[in-house]
Amino acid sequence: MRASSPPPSAADMLENQNPGQRKMKENERQLRRQTFMKQTSLDESDEQIFVDKEETGNGSEDYSMEFQSMPSDSSQNSNQNCPYYMYFKQFESPPPPPPLPRSLPWQSKVRQKDIDMFLDNVRIKFVGYSLPGDRITIAGLPQPIHEGIDILKKHMYTSLSEIQAEREFEMARSPLTKGEKEVEETEAEILYKAMLPNLPQYMIALLKILLAAAPTSTAKTYSINIMADLLPEEMPMTVLQSLKLGIDVNRHKEIIVKAVTAILLLLLKHFKLNHVYQFEFMSQHLVYANCMPLVLKFFNQNILSYVGAKNTIPIFDFPACVIGEQPELTKECLDIGDSSVPYSWRNVFSCINLLRILNKLTKWKNARIMMLVVFKSAPILKRTLKVRHALMQFYVLKLLKMQTKYLGRQWRKTNMKTISAIYSKVRHRLNDDWAFGNDVDARPWDFQDEECALRVNVDRFNHRRYGTGGEQEMDLTPLETDINCILEANVDLDDEFKENYEMWLDQEVYNNEINWDILLST
Repeated sequence: MRASSPPPSAADMLENQNPGQRKMKENERQLRRQTFMKQTSLDESDEQIFVDKEETGNGSEDYSMEFQSMPSDSSQNSNQNCPYYMYFKQFESPPPPPPLPRSLPWQSKVRQKDIDMFLDNVRIKFVGYSLPGDRITIAGLPQPIHEGIDILKKHMYTSLSEIQAEREFEMARSPLTKGEKEVEETEAEILYKAMLPNLPQYMIALLKILLAAAPTSTAKTYSINIMADLLPEEMPMTVLQSLKLGIDVNRHKEIIVKAVTAILLLLLKHFKLNHVYQFEFMSQHLVYANCMPLVLKFFNQNILSYVGAKNTIPIFDFPACVIGEQPELTKECLDIGDSSVPYSWRNVFSCINLLRILNKLTKWKNARIMMLVVFKSAPILKRTLKVRHALMQFYVLKLLKMQTKYLGRQWRKTNMKTISAIYSKVRHRLNDDWAFGNDVDARPWDFQDEECALRVNVDRFNHRRYGTGGEQEMDLTPLETDINCILEANVDLDDEFKENYEMWLDQEVYNNEINWDILLST
């Protein structure tokens, strides 16, 4: 009997009518079969691929073949029709993270003065003589030195202060051809002109107030009484009133320190932006008034407790003090005030201002940096690093970086963590030797010469622009030496002289013996 196939089922008949759906189901079965493939078969396939690549000896041919055998757009479209395609696509690996930078997050800068010093040193080393003022000639220098000079010039940065100082030098050297143009009457210019006659007294007064409000000072030894408007006429009678008065006194000092430091910092910043010699004039008088040891004395305390001091009572702070009814002061109010804020923002603000003022006073001033070394500021500043505030630590590290090469090798050896923090947080100059330079040949009198030269330039600027007794201009009228011009000049004589002219001739000309030889020889 002839064998016959079984009768078709209803599902087979539907599949024959819809060939596209049948193909989709076959793809589903194949994909499901690949999904549940054994681990051994996967390992065997990986080993086979690895062996094939080893046999070729060069992976580039295999990679090219793989790229050539990538599915076309039609095959990708067919995969997209698969119902499991979007399901497995969501498990694709995420894009790789961006690569981490392999360099420091800033670009090094170089001053023109550094390039001039580099040229002088290499000329003396390779040629045997220097060319002062010549920034172009590089004849006789090796090729690596040429490349180094090109790199330095590529990273050269000229600040506004250097441009203003160079302009003042040209005006002092050629006052007729390089005269100053009309000065713009900015707010900083008007303020400096008004403060100039008494600016030293203003700086001393501000520093006295800062000293009286410092937490380490005793008010009995100073002439300024900053608590005159705060203390009540009658002493407090209860413990709560005493606590309130003590908190109010400390808060009053915090506000005074915050205001004085902000005033000094704003004056320095605006004067430097207006003209560098205005900034230098104020800086000199701050240094003369012992501002640097005062700032170091301010930080020579338990800085953590000072920053963490909470001299506030929330119910008496703004705006709670003017909204609603005033509650009575109780012990619970004081407890809430202690736990509300983990630190004193006023004290942190004041500390950052003082560090910025100290940075502005000592930047590029070797004599003042040596003063920091003499005052033993390194351990004081290092204790300030315990405050976990990024901006405060940044300015402390800048101050430590300035004086590192003057502190010696032993200090650097015992403070490697500080050196590492300076390297990672503070901008460096391209040819900076702060980490390894030993300035044993530094002579203090050279630094004093720099200060004296700066003082002369500042005094010349103030005398030229503002004058000593008001606005005065230099008399640049040429002196007339031609006798004919002098005789031709008309001279106005008064009537009394005209009446007694003959008597004047007899007494002063005819009867007066004049030794012309002595007169002409002198």
